[in-house]
Amino acid sequence: MAVTIRGYRPDDLETIYEICLLIGDNGKDATPLFRERRILGDLYAGAYGRFAPELAFTAEDEQGVCGFTLGVLDTEGFDARLEREWWPALRRRYRDPGDIPPDQRNADERAANLIHHPPLMSRDVLAAYPSHLHIDVLPRLQGLGVGGRLMQTLLDALRAAGSAGVHLVVSAGNPRAIGFYRHVGFEELARDARSLTLGKRL
Repeated sequence: MAVTIRGYRPDDLETIYEICLLIGDNGKDATPLFRERRILGDLYAGAYGRFAPELAFTAEDEQGVCGFTLGVLDTEGFDARLEREWWPALRRRYRDPGDIPPDQRNADERAANLIHHPPLMSRDVLAAYPSHLHIDVLPRLQGLGVGGRLMQTLLDALRAAGSAGVHLVVSAGNPRAIGFYRHVGFEELARDARSLTLGKRL
């Protein structure tokens, strides 16, 4: 099955949002968990197509877009731009669940909390790994090298743009993804009960 890696196009965005939902439960279909079907895309994908399209790449086969990787050269600057230009509209759309105890929040409320209170990467990590990325591939093409090709395409682009290093955050409950990242050269930088921060020098 031929898979093409190409640059992002604006008409890819809806499919990218669908992919976010289809693997949003630690690599499994999160559709049953979310009433708000666009919230994961709003949280993890939409801003990259809008503000950093030159570092967005998709994998496409005969059935259409089947995976993507999204990157940012300067995480600190990107986060500041999101605070000005991306989060405000979403905070009006999705209610802040701050009055609900964290252990009682549903999936939509947990995602909305990240929109209202986005975590910021530590200055120590950003000093050595100023860029960051997200990558998703549909299950039907996982294990076939598509993720590796997407990753290499983005790493090459970040390196060419002058990045010294790139980091990502992965759920501690997604061992397959963690294994993939380690396989392509990422090392653990930090962890907590829910997630790992991994980094790769460029």
